[in-house]
Amino acid sequence: MPGQNSNSKLDPNQTQQMIRFAVRKPWDNASSITMNGPRTVGLLPQDNATLSRFGISIPPNLITVLGRVLPAPSVRYKKEVQANVRFGSWNMEKYRLNSAANLPRWSYLIISMGGSNEYNLASLQSTIAKFHKALQDVGITAAAPLRGKEVAINSPDDPTLEANLKNPFGLLLVVLPRADRQLYNRVKFIGDVKLGTHTICVVGSKFVKENDQYNANVTLKFNLKLGGINQLVHNTNLGIINEEKTMVIGIDVTHPSPGSAPNAPSVAAVVASVDRWLGQWPADLRIQESRKEMVTELDSMIASRLSLWKTLGKHASLPENLLIYRDGVSEGQYDIVIDTELPLIRKACANVYPAADTKKGLPKFTIVIVGKRHHTRFYPTKEADADRSGNPKNGTCVDRGVTEPRNWDFFIQAHAAIQGTARPAHYYIVLDEIFTKRKVAPPHQNAADALEDLTHSMCYLFGRATKA
Repeated sequence: MPGQNSNSKLDPNQTQQMIRFAVRKPWDNASSITMNGPRTVGLLPQDNATLSRFGISIPPNLITVLGRVLPAPSVRYKKEVQANVRFGSWNMEKYRLNSAANLPRWSYLIISMGGSNEYNLASLQSTIAKFHKALQDVGITAAAPLRGKEVAINSPDDPTLEANLKNPFGLLLVVLPRADRQLYNRVKFIGDVKLGTHTICVVGSKFVKENDQYNANVTLKFNLKLGGINQLVHNTNLGIINEEKTMVIGIDVTHPSPGSAPNAPSVAAVVASVDRWLGQWPADLRIQESRKEMVTELDSMIASRLSLWKTLGKHASLPENLLIYRDGVSEGQYDIVIDTELPLIRKACANVYPAADTKKGLPKFTIVIVGKRHHTRFYPTKEADADRSGNPKNGTCVDRGVTEPRNWDFFIQAHAAIQGTARPAHYYIVLDEIFTKRKVAPPHQNAADALEDLTHSMCYLFGRATKA
């Protein structure tokens, strides 16, 4: 029906129309809200007799709230070289990775599908050679690739694909004939689930252009899969993380997409830092009951991450603080996180931490719910406060006016939206045993400033991209 949400998978034409509408300019959306919004939801006095009887009127204007722009952290590469960050992003060319890995053995596989044979070993020889140089330019000690292979398949389910993905090499570069989600998923399933082979996919039409920036971005994926660290932010931007006593944990549950089988399970995931550099985030995955948001086996997943803190992170003791970012929880489920998941986390810690630590009340917990599916949008009131796309400048933080007066929450728009209206992330603190118990260090004036600045700085540590 017109005007209603669609919960089914959109066809290509519908998707194209949706994207065309979603990328409207911010001021167009703001105008639609103020001009058409009250009538659409029935809030005009002439359309709503009940409101008129009670003397209630809804002003059509957007409310104005105070915000501030947090400065971007100092992004560092090899030998403390500082990246030139502008508009929340930077160019990867000419930088060497902070901790580059060794790549003694690797190869590549060129896939053609459906009769298309646009790329082959001969035509990509110079492209592969240039990419090998790109690996070395960013600091990865990469040997020359072993001779690659070609495979022609009829469909992503062709058994020939799995036979060719079997290899004794440490890492396999896979050249796809086109951007095909089904084929990409099949390659990743075979490599990650069935064979345990590290694969990195590139689209042939982009790869063959031999663009330096494109190649540099692919090297980021290589280095992360090999255990390296791409970029850091300066230790002055990381607050308590820099003390090497705080583990950062991310928790999320992915549910079956529209059109999936009725018995398709949900997938729970936990990632956690292993040191103060925040460059590697080993993950633990579990399948669980479909559509269940709360993580069923959270205790064992947390215990496994704490074990890696000592082994991979080479720490003699366990972290004193656990800073947890919990994604995908609706406002009505906040209490369930405290009542259901927090006891599982405490149980894991009780089984792992020595008695001496538990007597001290360790570890301390802070749990932050991260929300992205909300309807709050910010529009700059002055042109000078807008970025190139008309959105608020990246780093915009709002923690008053539209936040809970009796609770602790805030919004941060760390990124610069390329088009459309930027959606800020909403952070809601349901438990804090860390920040409000500590003495606030300059330049912060209170615990809220410290957590907001730390959260914003960590947005620049996504190792696969050169942007917040």
